[in-house]
Amino acid sequence: MEPTASHDVTQLLLAWAEGDQAALEKLTPVVYKELHRLARHYMATERPDHTLQATALVNEAYLRLVDWKPMRWQNRAHFFAVSAQLMRHILVDFARAHQGAKRGGGHTLSLEETAVMSPVKGADLIALDNALGRLAMIDARKAQVVELRFFGGLSVEESAAVLKVSTVTVLRDWNLAKVWLLRDLNGESVDDA
Repeated sequence: MEPTASHDVTQLLLAWAEGDQAALEKLTPVVYKELHRLARHYMATERPDHTLQATALVNEAYLRLVDWKPMRWQNRAHFFAVSAQLMRHILVDFARAHQGAKRGGGHTLSLEETAVMSPVKGADLIALDNALGRLAMIDARKAQVVELRFFGGLSVEESAAVLKVSTVTVLRDWNLAKVWLLRDLNGESVDDA
C-alpha cells in the first residue's frame, strides 16, 4: 500500500473510532482488500483447490473487527496487526475444533470451517500457536514480532511502527524468535529467548 493510501486508511480508522459511519463505508473496500491479502498470506500453504478459504477467513475476521466498537485504532499498522492476530486465533480455533471432531468431541464442523482448515496444517498451526504462547511468556515482544511478520505479513517497518521500536530491534527479535521457535517445536530445551 502506498504512503498516501496508508495515511488515508489511518485517518478513516480514526474517524470511524469517533463514530463516523461514512468513514466506515469508505474504509470497508480498502480494508477488505488488505484483509484478503492477509488471508491469502495465511492460506498460501493450503490446498489450491479451496477457492473460498481466504474469503471465509476474511469474512469471519471482518465481522469480528466491525463489532469492536471500543477499539481505539492508532493507525493502519495497528489495525492490521490486530487483524492478523484475530485471523490467527480463528484458524487455531478451527484447527482445534477439527481435531476435537476427529476424536469424537461432538463438534460438527461447518462447510466454511472445513474449507478453511486441512487437518495436517491444523496440527502444525496448533503446535506453532502453543510454541508462540510459550515464547510470549518469556519474551512478549518477540512473540508479537512473529505474529506481525509471519501471521500478519507486515513488513519490518510496519512491525516496528506497531511495536514502537526500531527496525533493527524487529529484525533482531525476528531472527532470535525463529531460532527459539524452531528449537521449541523440535523439543529442544529453550529456557530463555
